[in-house]
Amino acid sequence: MQHGKVIAYASKQLKPYERNYPTHDLELVVVVFARKIYRHFLFGETCEIFTNHKSLKYLFSQKELNMRQRKWIELLKDYDCIIQYHPGKANVMVDTLSRKSIGSLAAIRGCQRQLLEDLRSLQVHMRVLDSGALVANFRVQLDLVGRIKAI
Repeated sequence: MQHGKVIAYASKQLKPYERNYPTHDLELVVVVFARKIYRHFLFGETCEIFTNHKSLKYLFSQKELNMRQRKWIELLKDYDCIIQYHPGKANVMVDTLSRKSIGSLAAIRGCQRQLLEDLRSLQVHMRVLDSGALVANFRVQLDLVGRIKAI
């Protein structure tokens, strides 16, 4: 966050062995993953980690940790991090993204062609990359917002 606004999101797919981790460890996987991605921004800076998993707040003061948690704690100790509890219901955007179901994502992929046609009619320039990702370049103006609401 910068000036109270989120400046980046990150996501990853769990590896097959990570799917068996308990919830506490999965939350810790996310923290370690974010630390690895943004390490060049975080090194030498104080950072706050907001989590909706309250037990992570007490991670550094726990007496008993498994080997996986100990390894991750050692990675996090190199950085000046403060873990803060932030209830999931208060963090609407992240809470919504974390609760997306696979079925709804498949439905989004199914309407991709119709979405492309609708956006082209609004004069939004789109292209599909080899990876299947959509790239768009447009400016939102009052007229465009009105046309989107009409659809």
